[in-house]
Amino acid sequence: MLSILVCHSYFLDFDQKQKQRAKPYPPLATLQVAAMLRAAGHEVSLFDAMLADDYLRFERLLDVLHPQIVVLYEDNYNFLSKMCLGRMRRAGCEMLTLARRRGARLIVGGSDASDAPGEYLAAGADAVLHGEALGTLFALVDRLETDLAMPSPRLVEGLPDVSFAGTSGVSRSKATTRLPEPAAAPQPAWDLVDIARYRRIWQRAHGYFSLNMAASRGCSFRCNWCAKPIWGNQYLQRPAREIAAEMSHLRRHYRPDHIWFADDIFGFRADWVQELAAALADNGGGLPFTIQMRADLVSTRMTDALVAAGCREVWIGAESGSQRILDAMNKGTTVEQTHESRRLLRAAGIRVGFFLQLGYLGEELEDVLATRRLVEEARPDDVGVSVSYPLPGTRFYEAVKQQLGSKTHWQESSDLEMMFEGTYRSEFYRAVRNLLHDAVVQPDSADVAQRWNTLIANEPAYRIVPPGTALLADNSRAHP
Repeated sequence: MLSILVCHSYFLDFDQKQKQRAKPYPPLATLQVAAMLRAAGHEVSLFDAMLADDYLRFERLLDVLHPQIVVLYEDNYNFLSKMCLGRMRRAGCEMLTLARRRGARLIVGGSDASDAPGEYLAAGADAVLHGEALGTLFALVDRLETDLAMPSPRLVEGLPDVSFAGTSGVSRSKATTRLPEPAAAPQPAWDLVDIARYRRIWQRAHGYFSLNMAASRGCSFRCNWCAKPIWGNQYLQRPAREIAAEMSHLRRHYRPDHIWFADDIFGFRADWVQELAAALADNGGGLPFTIQMRADLVSTRMTDALVAAGCREVWIGAESGSQRILDAMNKGTTVEQTHESRRLLRAAGIRVGFFLQLGYLGEELEDVLATRRLVEEARPDDVGVSVSYPLPGTRFYEAVKQQLGSKTHWQESSDLEMMFEGTYRSEFYRAVRNLLHDAVVQPDSADVAQRWNTLIANEPAYRIVPPGTALLADNSRAHP
C-alpha cells in the first residue's frame, strides 16, 4: 500500500470570470482516479484546488501526509482544462516543484500535460501521461509500490502513452499497445471533497446547489478546432442504468438540486435517453439536469426522451449563424438545424443556450451579422461567446501555428484575446460578444440596435486584413 496524494491545478481563485459566475464543480475525473486508486488498496488523500486560495494548503498537506506519490490528474471533463489556461499550467508546475522538494514521486495527466510534457517534466514530474492512460497510470503505481526509488527510464519501460525526462530531453515510450483499464470504482471519491463549501457557494449566488456527472467520454465528430488530447475521436457511453444509479446515489447522499452533465455530447441516441428515463423512474426519480448536445441530434423523439428523463436545459454548439463558417469548421451541422433544435426544445419547455464562436479563419462582417441574425431570430435563453482558440493537435492549430507569437494560451477564461491573425482585432470581437449577450437579455432593444449600427459603421477601424482577403481553413477532410 502506498500513500498517494491526488490533486489537480484548476484554482477558481485564479480565474476571475469563473469566480464571479460562482458555479464551481468538483474535479470529476480527478475524483474518479482517486476512487480507483483507493479501490486498489492505497491510502488516498485529495487536494482540491478548485476552492483553495493558493498553494498553502497543498504545502500543508505535503508536510502532514508525507505522500510517497503525488498524482496531478486534471479534471478532463472540465472544458477549461482542455483550454490549458496559462495560470493553471504555472500552478500545476509550482505544485510539482513543491512536492519534488519533499521527495515525492510525481505522475501527471491532463490535456496540457499531454500537449506539453516538457513543461511538467522540467518542474519535476517522473512521468507524464498522454491521454487518459488509466492502465499506464496504474502500471506506474504498481512499479513504484515494488520499488519507490525506481529511476524514470526503468519506471516507464514498456509502457504506452507516457513521457519522461531522458538524457537528451523529453523522451516518449515507444510502446504502443494500450494497457487495459482498471476496474472503475462504484462512485467517484465524493467523500474527499468539501461538499458543504460547494453547496454554500451555489446557494449564496444562485439559490440552488448543482453537482456534476458524466454519462460518456469523448466525441466522435471532427470539428477542425476541437482538441481531443484525452479521448481522441472515440465516444464511450456508460450504461443508462449505471447513470441512473449514480444520480440516485448523489440525490440520497449529497442532496443536490440539479445535475450538470459534463459530457461533450449527452445521450447521442434517443433510445439510450429513454432507457435512462425508465431507470430513473424505477429508482424513485432523478434530478433536473443540464446537458450539451449537437443540433443535428435533436429530434421530436429525443426531445420527448429528454423531458421524461428530467432535462431542463440544453446547450447547443451553434458556433456561427453563417453556413460558410460552419462548413469551414467541418462542424457537420446547418444553421437550419440550429433553428429547428431551438424550436423543438422550446416547445417542450426546455431552456436552450447557444455556444457561439467568433473569429474563425475567413470570418467576415457578413458572417458576424449572420450570427447576430441567428441570435435575434432563434432567441436562445442564453449564449456563451468565445473567439477561436488554436489548440494543439487540431487542423485549425496547424493552419495558424505560424502566426502564433509569444502568447499561445489564454491566462484565464475571460482573456478573449486573438492569438492568430484573424480578420479583426480582439476589441471588435469583445464588442460583438457584449452585443450578442445583450441581444438575449434585451431582445428588440433600440439601444442594442444602435450600438450594432455604431460598431458596423466603425468596422474598418478594427480590421487587420483587407476585406475579402481572409482565408478559410483547409476543409478537405470529410465529416463522418
